[in-house]
Amino acid sequence: MRIDGRRTDALRPVKLELGYTAYAEGSVLITQGRTAVLCNATVEDRLPAWLLREGAEHGWVTAEYGMLPRSTHTRSPRETTPQARTQEIRRLIARSLRAAVDLNLLGRRQIVVDCDVLQADGSTRTASVTGGYVALALALRKLIAAGDVRPEIMLAPVAAVSVGVVAGQALLDLCYEEDVRTEVDLNAVMNADGRFVELQGTAEGQPFDRATLNRLLDLAAGGIGDLLRAQRAVLDSE
Repeated sequence: MRIDGRRTDALRPVKLELGYTAYAEGSVLITQGRTAVLCNATVEDRLPAWLLREGAEHGWVTAEYGMLPRSTHTRSPRETTPQARTQEIRRLIARSLRAAVDLNLLGRRQIVVDCDVLQADGSTRTASVTGGYVALALALRKLIAAGDVRPEIMLAPVAAVSVGVVAGQALLDLCYEEDVRTEVDLNAVMNADGRFVELQGTAEGQPFDRATLNRLLDLAAGGIGDLLRAQRAVLDSE
């Protein structure tokens, strides 16, 4: 039995609240257990300077990520200069979301997805990908409805989840108390076509074998399937 009574292959309760803020083109609050992340997508009719210098004609999707000072058990200083961990997570989220968009159909626009962690209880980066996709989809739907982009711009949806080995047991969707004891830690991003977008994995103690990796990937695929269904259900209701 896990700390919160879940099965080894069960997600924490997931809730996606659309339109959480009034001004963003796409806004969603994702809660996954006690982890809560506010994801806002902003459409900008301009490209970043580095793409303009390259003469790009396609659009861009990027992401920002940050944790509120008291999103954790003790207060963390507010980041004015992003730390290396924050930068790495931003890049993961952005790469994951770009996999769900045909940038060539976006035109000379940029969509920025801000992921702000309100409360952290493990797996904040994967929750940011899952919620960030919903915010991105809402923003793209507005562009499609306005006739600014074609519906084909939306590729296969993406979602992400954490898996790990704790006390020799493979677990899905780690909470903080499990994450700090993990022997193998892996984050997986997949799309609705069943294809992996990104994997981040490491042995926190002893190296692990291929059988363990396969078991973790199977767990991740099942959990991401549930998350994709949750995304689809809330977007269909919008």
